[in-house]
Amino acid sequence: MDAKFPSLAGKVALVTGSSRGIGRAIAQRMATAGATVVVTGRSLDTAKSEPGTLRETVALIEANGGRALALAADLESARDREELIPRAIAAAGHLDILVNNAGYAEYAPIAEMSDATFDRTLDHYLRAPFVLARAAIPQLKARGAGWIVNVGSVTALPPVTPYGWFDANGGSTLYAAVKAALNRFTQGLAAELLASNIAVNLIAPSTAIATPGAVRYIPSDYPTEDVAYLAECALQLSHLPAAERTGLLAHSMHFPAAAKFRVQSPDGSRELPPAVPPASSHPAIVASGE
Repeated sequence: MDAKFPSLAGKVALVTGSSRGIGRAIAQRMATAGATVVVTGRSLDTAKSEPGTLRETVALIEANGGRALALAADLESARDREELIPRAIAAAGHLDILVNNAGYAEYAPIAEMSDATFDRTLDHYLRAPFVLARAAIPQLKARGAGWIVNVGSVTALPPVTPYGWFDANGGSTLYAAVKAALNRFTQGLAAELLASNIAVNLIAPSTAIATPGAVRYIPSDYPTEDVAYLAECALQLSHLPAAERTGLLAHSMHFPAAAKFRVQSPDGSRELPPAVPPASSHPAIVASGE
């Protein structure tokens, strides 16, 4: 651990959707900061819809001297959702940090969207964060502090007029609407839990991150960013008392630039250049997250 960066020594973090992509990077970064990380997703030993497994994430963390535990769970399953927090606590002993990252985006124009896609989108991006937060809150209250970090999307911000090709043709309307609801859920839950010293914040990419699940929806000419900046932001949202940092809707390149904190690679091997908000990013992003 580097004294220039926050320490999570003694903390336990549960990161959903951590077999690959954003979730894996957040899990690695929190482990590098000293946390015991419970990684969870559908792919325990064998990759399912996309490359990457929980065992691979655990191996990466352990190879770097960290500690991680893998729990397979499908958050489309009501039973798996309800049992995940108790299972994580049974495996790791307690819980301090919940990162709601899991999801599998399915884009389609509203006129062509199936009920199944509608239901899955709500399950992934709103119902699962609700169920997991509800189960985690009593545990965090009992410990006298806690942190909930929701992973959002810049698509939650309104489309800019005149509408671009992606807004008109990309099929992201429902996904974006549910992510906008997650923004408001984050802010409301922050208000509910402030007196209990439980911080609730959200981090989203400033532009886009080319994860295995998202790359098929990102236009070839659209700027993407290094996942390390978002992972560092997740760490920064998981260590201060709620009175100091809660209710933020932060963005991965804007927030570190505004807060002036350094960014380390998820495995802790190098420090990245200071974050610079891209000129192409959404004009409504508030750099401080407030």
